[in-house]
Amino acid sequence: MSLRVDAPSPTRVRRFGRTQKWVHRATAALMGVCVATAACLYVPQFAELVGRRELVVRVHEWAGLALPVPALAGLASRAFRADLGFLNRFGPHDRVWLRAALHRDKRRTSRPAGKFNAGQKVYAAWIAGASLVMLGTGLLMWFTHLTPIQWRTSATFVHDWLALTIGIVLAGHIGIALGDPEARRGLRTGEVSQEWAEREHPLWRP
Repeated sequence: MSLRVDAPSPTRVRRFGRTQKWVHRATAALMGVCVATAACLYVPQFAELVGRRELVVRVHEWAGLALPVPALAGLASRAFRADLGFLNRFGPHDRVWLRAALHRDKRRTSRPAGKFNAGQKVYAAWIAGASLVMLGTGLLMWFTHLTPIQWRTSATFVHDWLALTIGIVLAGHIGIALGDPEARRGLRTGEVSQEWAEREHPLWRP
């Protein structure tokens, strides 16, 4: 008599767990609220359409304050911490990937990648740093009585222009995601096809 053991499908590999998916969705939702409310505050046509500026300001402020919360909560997960370690570690293959990207070399063999490619690592580092700067400058703009006017003026300048830059970078990030259905499926279901993993992330060993 033999016991039957259900094995995962050999054509699918697990890329993300529940925590990673939750952190990404919650962060994306909060970032979306920040971008949408910022547009309502700075674009006159949107401001007229929405109205209630005071409410929009409060939603923008609290969404910005809450933005780091999902990632901080995710630190309780070992799998999430491991992914942060992968994102924070650059190797020789990442320099090869970036060089190929700069030269528009689209051959898969010229873009080696582990679980995350060099472009994803650069984006993650940049958006994390930009979000912290936005949080700091936003607090200076919120609590106006705590700092001199020169600080508040500088914080407003940095906050506004960095917000525009974030909007452009986010648009690029979303555009790249729309062009890769399998990567989106990995964030939605946690699994990707083995063929995609071997093609896009040949150095990754699930």
